[in-house]
Amino acid sequence: MTHPLGAPLAPRRTPLDAEEKARGEANFASLVAQNLIADGRFRVTADTPEMVELWQRVARDVGDMLQRPVISYANGRYIVIALDQRETPAPPAEIPARHE
Repeated sequence: MTHPLGAPLAPRRTPLDAEEKARGEANFASLVAQNLIADGRFRVTADTPEMVELWQRVARDVGDMLQRPVISYANGRYIVIALDQRETPAPPAEIPARHE
């Protein structure tokens, strides 16, 4: 196969098996959780649909792990995972019964 001089080589991605994916997601979730606790957000390159899906799964896992709402948004180059800072409405307080 010929390759023009000066043209960058495209990176080759080796597919992961199911066990490698599961281990990676678990490790990523731990890393992201630590960053969210320290900084409130985590940003990473996610330039393919597969990478966006991976990091969105990680974001869901982190939300479950921290038992807090976590949001993620991607722009085609990177994805940001952050703690949801919007206030969640408090459940309505019980109104004591009036006895007159």
